[in-house]
Formats: sequence, structure tokens, C-alpha cells
Amino acid sequence: MTILVTGATGRVGRQVVNQLATRGADVRALVRDPSKADFPAGVAVVQGDMLDIDSLRRALAGVRTLFLLNAVAGDEFTQALITLNVARESGVERVVYLSVMHAERFVNVPHFAVKSGAERMIEQMGFSATILRPAYFMDNELMVRDVLVNHGVYPMPIGSKGVAMVHTGDIAEVAAIELLRRDQAPGKLPVEVINLVGPDTLTGTELASIWSELLGRAVAYGGDDPAQFEQNLANFLPKWMAYEMRLMAERYVSDGMVPEAGDVQRLVSILGRPLHSYRDFAAGLAG
Repeated sequence: MTILVTGATGRVGRQVVNQLATRGADVRALVRDPSKADFPAGVAVVQGDMLDIDSLRRALAGVRTLFLLNAVAGDEFTQALITLNVARESGVERVVYLSVMHAERFVNVPHFAVKSGAERMIEQMGFSATILRPAYFMDNELMVRDVLVNHGVYPMPIGSKGVAMVHTGDIAEVAAIELLRRDQAPGKLPVEVINLVGPDTLTGTELASIWSELLGRAVAYGGDDPAQFEQNLANFLPKWMAYEMRLMAERYVSDGMVPEAGDVQRLVSILGRPLHSYRDFAAGLAG
């Protein structure tokens, strides 16, 4: 049966499409800009977005399983709720939703609260669903590479509790495996939650130390001040988004993002291979 992937040209969505196509799935991709839809042969492309009801209905027609990914946006909650409603109207029964780790705890962070609300809606609407809760993406380090390499500072206020950063390749592969498991199941499966984490839980100081080793020179940890982090982000992000990232960083400092017992082993079992490590990822960036 057909699997629809939303957010299909983004960092995670594109890899989910490729993983599904490699596994021989019947994949349909919802995209805003078809010129960016350079997918494998056989992937069907539908132009539209999650606030365009007509395009959403076209995209969901005949779909059995939905991969729901909402980028951080001012109208993210509306997008999620409309898509879930239209999905149910269209007969979709099975969902894999990309949420975020600690969505139910970090309720003052807007995109965490949004995802917590969408999780509740998925459960109350009776979908057969897997909720994927990733930790902070390793790939976000691309935004701070220049500061690391050219200024010798690790600028993310991670704090001393530790964050188990996860590789987007691991996220996408687990998502594809879960989509196929849901899609191919003979009946309704219970709702499951999977934390998506990396193999190492690292503090801000430990991250700076890794970069010092990789670059062969001292890299300092920029400290735990999210206010300065917000000011830096506001130079290239909308101010509301920079503030939201500050709120997220405050929770990293106060709470961390630490896996639960068994999370890493569960992911290794699902994937049948080790998880990507932060050090290996950073070594590729340091290149």
C-alpha cells in the first residue's frame, strides 16, 4: 500500500523517501517545490503543502500509512492538526510521527508543546501509530561549524547534564523501518513511542574537547548563557525562532536530554547496526 511522506525535501524527509524506495515501498512525496524533488525512480510527487486542503486531499487519496513531519514554523500546530484530520477523513489508519524527545516535559518551548499536542491527538483519534522522539540533531552543528573552525569556540549552550545527539541518517532509517512495519501489519498495532538518541551523552565541555582533538588546537566551550545564543541566532534567523531556540537551550542546560535505560540498545536492535557517533560525524565536518 502507498506511504505518504511529508516534509519530503528536508534533511530527514528526503532520507526517509530514499530509505523507503530502496526497500521497494510504494512511496508518495508531498513537496512545495517539485524542482527539489530529485527522488529515486518510482517515487510519486504531489505538489502542495499542509495548509492547502485540496493538495493535501490529493496527496492522501489512497494512502494507507502517513509519515508526518512538521518543520518548526509559526503555524506548525495548525499544519499538524489539519493534516491528521484530513488523513483520518481520507481513510488513513497508520501514522509514524516525528515528534521530539521530552515533548511532554519541555512544555514552555513552542515546538515541543506543539508536538506534545499532536501526540495526544494521534492517540485520541485512534491511529495505529509510532511516535518517534529524536534528541538534538547532530546535523544542526552545520550551523556552528564556522564558529568552531574559525574562532575556536563551541557555541551551543548544552550544559553539564548532557545531550545524546542523534544522526539524521539513524532517524530516517528507523522511520522507514517503522513505516513499513505499520504498513505491512495485517491489523491495527498499538501506539508505541521510540526515543531516537545517539550512542553518547555529551556535555558542552566534552563536545568542546572532542573538537579540540579533531582540530588539533584548543576549542573553548562558550558557556551556558542562552541569552547570548539567542542574540547570535537572531543575526540569521527570525527573532521569534531565535527566542524559541533560546528556550530550548535553557532546557538543555537545566534538564539535559539523556536517554532512558535501554534506548540505545533498542535502536541498535531495530537497525541491526551501531548508531552513528558524534565523534565520527564531527570528524567529517572538521575534514
